[in-house]
Amino acid sequence: MPAKLKLGMNLGFAINKYVEPEIWARLVSEGMGVRNVQLVADLLNVFLPDDYVQEQIERINASTQRYNLNVTSTFTSAFTRVNHFMHPDVGARKIWLNWFKKFAKASAALGAKSTGSHFGILTFADYDNKDRRDFIINDALKLWKELSWYCRDLGMEYVMFEPMSIPREMANTVADTKELLERLNDGAGLPFKICLDVGHAPHPDDRDPYRWVRELGAVSPIIHIQQTELNHSRHWPFTDEYNELGIIHGDKLLEAIEQSGAEEAELVFELSHREAWSTEFRIIQDHRDSVEYWRRFVKE
Repeated sequence: MPAKLKLGMNLGFAINKYVEPEIWARLVSEGMGVRNVQLVADLLNVFLPDDYVQEQIERINASTQRYNLNVTSTFTSAFTRVNHFMHPDVGARKIWLNWFKKFAKASAALGAKSTGSHFGILTFADYDNKDRRDFIINDALKLWKELSWYCRDLGMEYVMFEPMSIPREMANTVADTKELLERLNDGAGLPFKICLDVGHAPHPDDRDPYRWVRELGAVSPIIHIQQTELNHSRHWPFTDEYNELGIIHGDKLLEAIEQSGAEEAELVFELSHREAWSTEFRIIQDHRDSVEYWRRFVKE
């Protein structure tokens, strides 16, 4: 039976551009034609005062209800791509555990069934010292598992981590990703799953994005999609211009998902527009064109 697929929108495109919930909700719903969103922490950073966070939760809920959107998951993003659970200072790691718990609580209040991030990022000093590296990784595993039990009590369904680009960021090969997933699920309160990104095939021995999907699609309920070149993670839109240059094609991705044995997946657009004259004024149109391209393959 074919996998049940749907489209979603990562809200990273809105950072510092469309931060008002009333505006990004309207743009996603009416401008892009997508009903599912992955809210990013940079739009709701729970380091901010509690009363302000609660005010934002209420605004987001009112806006998503008005425009018939579902917040299916939450994730960290550009400004929150930091060491967090693998910070060298134990005090910082504890602060980030509290942050993730607050973010999970806010996510649940928005209706999200999952939250996630990259596993963590090692400093060069910790990565280059094997004993120190092993210690930090083991501590990060404990923190993630503690978070998973907290998320279970919130009524979530699973917790995600994203395979990244280099060894310091963890899970940069298929084999390493499988190993890390197994270690996380040993004693977890909720199932750990993967948030694949078709542009994250960085290791010289693991360049094929479709292999990642074939091998890991069954444990990746959310897949970030972007147009990209081989050996890069461009986060280009799926426009005619970039589809001619890129290696991500709808028919090939759907074939890989089927081969993975996945029963369902949310394909989440994660497109990036640098602050430049060449891209600043085409953000919404590029997203609209990208959705139109993928509607050829995903019929909801």
